[in-house]
Amino acid sequence: LARRLGDMLGLASFKPIEAEFAELLPGLVEGRWTMTTGLFVSEERRQLVDFTRPIWALQDGLLVAKHNPRGFRGYQSIAEDRTALIGVITDQVQHLTALHNGIAPEQVRTFATQADVADAVASGAVHAYASVAMAHRGYLAQRPDMPLGLVEVPPVEKQPSAGAFAIGKGNSALLRRIDACLDELVGSDWHRRMMARYGFSDSDIDRIV
Repeated sequence: LARRLGDMLGLASFKPIEAEFAELLPGLVEGRWTMTTGLFVSEERRQLVDFTRPIWALQDGLLVAKHNPRGFRGYQSIAEDRTALIGVITDQVQHLTALHNGIAPEQVRTFATQADVADAVASGAVHAYASVAMAHRGYLAQRPDMPLGLVEVPPVEKQPSAGAFAIGKGNSALLRRIDACLDELVGSDWHRRMMARYGFSDSDIDRIV
C-alpha cells in the first residue's frame, strides 16, 4: 500500500527501511524516515506524530499454550487469575489495553520482538501474548509445529482498533496528499485483492471504507 502511495504521489524513489518496532516513532520524530508502516492510533502517539486516515481496523488476540490450558477468554480472565503472566511487545498499545481491563502491572512482561514473546509463551515463561489476532494467525501459519493456539479478545473488552500510517508533525501538506490518495485507493478492487493476500476479508476492508 505504501509503495502504491509513492507511485501516486510521484515520488522518485520508494525506500523501505527495516527497523525494530520500538524504533518506528522515535525514528520518525528524529527524521530518519518520512512515514511509518501502519500503527494503531492512540492519543499518546498523537502527541508525537500525525496519522493518516485509517488503513485497517483489527481485533486483538491472545497467543496461548496449545489447547488453552488456563481457559483464557480474553484480558479480563487473565486479570482474574493473579498467577497468570501476559507478555507484550514494548510500546505496543495492547500493554495499555491489558491494564485497562484489570490486569495488574506486575502480571505484565515486556519483550522486544514477536519471536521473543512467542517463545516465552511456548516455554511457559508467560501464559499469554497480547497483540493483533491476525498477526498471531500469520505467525502460527508459518510455525505449525509450535505448541501454541489463539484466543480472540471479545469486542466487549476491546473493539477493533484503527491503524494508520504515521508522519512527522508539521507536514500537513503531505498528510493531505496521502489522505487524498488513500481515499481513492481504500476499498478499490486493487486494494481488496492486495489486502486479501495478507488475510484481510471484504468485511475487514468495509470497516474502514
